[in-house]
Amino acid sequence: MRLNYPTNVKIVKVPCTGRVDTLLILKTFESGVDGVYLAGCLEGECHFLRGNLRAKKRVQYVKTLLEEVGLGSGRVEMYNMSSAQGQRFAEVAREMTEKIRALGPSPVKKKKGAVNP
Repeated sequence: MRLNYPTNVKIVKVPCTGRVDTLLILKTFESGVDGVYLAGCLEGECHFLRGNLRAKKRVQYVKTLLEEVGLGSGRVEMYNMSSAQGQRFAEVAREMTEKIRALGPSPVKKKKGAVNP
């Protein structure tokens, strides 16, 4: 089955969403990404026991930080789905893309040629 989701969605595979830490999410925004979503196992069905619950807490924390700095908490989300829900994955990708498009580009975009201090 071929899934159709927006071409601007970049998939980064990790063994468990619990491996995605707060700093990694924040660095993606620093690099100029407009939005991030994590797709993890269904709650209670994590192969690593509590990884998706840790990821959920981290996403909530990042939402708080983004709101405080004025980027808006809607730029990061956590979704739970099983690996058999390919159609749901594609649907979420489309939903998130539309949501981010409505929010507009991230004001954190790096300028070409800019040097990091």
